[in-house]
Amino acid sequence: MVCKDPKLAQANDFFFAGLHVPGNTSNSQGSKVTPVNVAQIPGLNTLGISIVRIDYVPWGINPPHTHPRATEILTVLEGTLHVGFVTSNPDNRLITKVLQKGEVFVFPIGLVHFQRNVGYGNPVAIAALSSQNPGVITIANAVFGSNPAIAAEVLTKAFQVDKNIVEYLQAKF
Repeated sequence: MVCKDPKLAQANDFFFAGLHVPGNTSNSQGSKVTPVNVAQIPGLNTLGISIVRIDYVPWGINPPHTHPRATEILTVLEGTLHVGFVTSNPDNRLITKVLQKGEVFVFPIGLVHFQRNVGYGNPVAIAALSSQNPGVITIANAVFGSNPAIAAEVLTKAFQVDKNIVEYLQAKF
């Protein structure tokens, strides 16, 4: 995004209304991320910060994903979430914790991470990110839903599964 001439800046360039509104969680994941980054607030350009609201249905997930340009710090406002991330190769250790209302967890930049509602309520979390444009790569979508598709032969070898399984997964995305 191109920087605006500071003399032309208005209050609305630094404002967003709507984080109090629950996101539409009627989807296969049972969650909704409402971003507030440079696309919503032009005044965030070059400031290195953004925020999201995440809503969950009972047992909903924010599926494994990564932010290539940001560390994330998540705070649970309501409910209980099981959260975690995977360390980098070669260890690929899973670091997890169950968070209650008011608790905070950090997902280091670039690491695959997730959240899952482990209750019957509708949790809400707020996460701050260390970039005005953190990006997001949802792992399943990227691997099985790329356009054009990654060759089934590549994925069968990478995942050590039958080609029919790869084709089945690709058809879902």
